[in-house]
Amino acid sequence: MSEYGALQHEEVVIRRGRRSGAAITVAVHSRVLGPAVGGCRIWTYPSWREGTADAMRLSEAMTYKCAAAGLEYGGGKTVVALPMGTVLTPQVRHDVLLDVAEIVAGFDGSYCVGPDVGTGPADMMVIRDVTPYSFCLPQEHGGTGSSGTPTALGVQAALRAGARHVFGSESLSGRRVVIAGFGSVGSRLAADLSAQGAMVVVSDVDDQKREEAKNTGYAWVDPDRALLTPADVLVPAAVGGVLNPRSVAALDVPLVIGPANNQVTSDSVAQLLADAGTVWVPDFVTSAGGVIYVLSREVGGLDHEAAAKRVEAIEETVDRVLDAARTAGTTPLHESMALAERRLSAAAAE
Repeated sequence: MSEYGALQHEEVVIRRGRRSGAAITVAVHSRVLGPAVGGCRIWTYPSWREGTADAMRLSEAMTYKCAAAGLEYGGGKTVVALPMGTVLTPQVRHDVLLDVAEIVAGFDGSYCVGPDVGTGPADMMVIRDVTPYSFCLPQEHGGTGSSGTPTALGVQAALRAGARHVFGSESLSGRRVVIAGFGSVGSRLAADLSAQGAMVVVSDVDDQKREEAKNTGYAWVDPDRALLTPADVLVPAAVGGVLNPRSVAALDVPLVIGPANNQVTSDSVAQLLADAGTVWVPDFVTSAGGVIYVLSREVGGLDHEAAAKRVEAIEETVDRVLDAARTAGTTPLHESMALAERRLSAAAAE
C-alpha cells in the first residue's frame, strides 16, 4: 500500500462537528469498483491529525479488502478523533453521531458507513435517522447487527488455509494459539478454537477481561507479553501497528493470522516476517468476513447460509495467495495486493 508520499485518496473531508466540536474525518480512498464503504471509528488521539492519518490508512485498507474479496465496492473510513481524556457521555456520543451522519449524507450514497472500533449497531440507528447510507442496524430493525460473528467466521476460514500451508493440516487441535484482543471478534475466535481442541491464550488491554477469560478456561498473558509468547499461531485481534521491526524480531510463532486492521507499520515488515520464517496473511484479506456478509445480506438480499458461504470463500483466497507466494518466492502481502490491484486495474479500464 502507499506510504503517503502523495495523496492517493479520491476525497478527504475534515470537519469540526457543529454539535460535538469533535474533529471528524471521512476519507474515501477509491470508488473504482463502486460506492465506498467503511466503518465509523470513535477513538482518542493526541490530535486531529493522527485521526485523519488513521482514516486515510484505514480507508486504503478497505479498498484492498473489498477488491481482494471480489466485492463491487470501494474503500472509505470515518474517524472521530476525540481529545485524550474525553468522557464520551451519552449526549456527547449522540451529538458526535449526528455530526457524522450529516457528513455521510453529503456523499449522497457514494460513501456508506458501518460500525468500527467505538461504535455498534445502535449507533448506526442514530445515523440512519439522518441518512439511509448506514449498515449493520440492529436485527430487530432489519439489519444484520454486529459484524463480529461473520468476521470471526472469515478468520477461521483463513486459519484453515494458513494451517494447511504451515502445518500440513487445517486442524489446530493441540496447538497453542495466542489471541491478542479479547473483544467481540477475539472472544468468538477463542470459543471456537477452544472447542476445536486448541490451547487458547488470550490478552487484552482491559484488565477486567482477565477474570472472564480465566473463568472460561483460557490462559491469560499480559498485553505487553502477547507477542513475546511462544505459540503456533498468533491472532492479532485488537488495534493495528503491532507488527514492526522490533516486535517481529521477538516473535516465536510460525503463523500470524488475525482480524486487526493495519497490523504492519509498513509494507517492508511483511518481508521481515517472511525472512524470519513466519507466514503472515494480510489483515485486509483475513478480516473481510464482516463486510462480505453485511453487503451480501443488506444489499444483495442473500439469506444467512448463502452469505456465510461467501465469507468462507476467504479460505480459497488465502490458499491462492499462499500458493502464489510460495511459488514466486514473494510474500503473501505482495500476492494479496497483486490480486486486489488486478481487479482495480480491470475496473478502471472499463
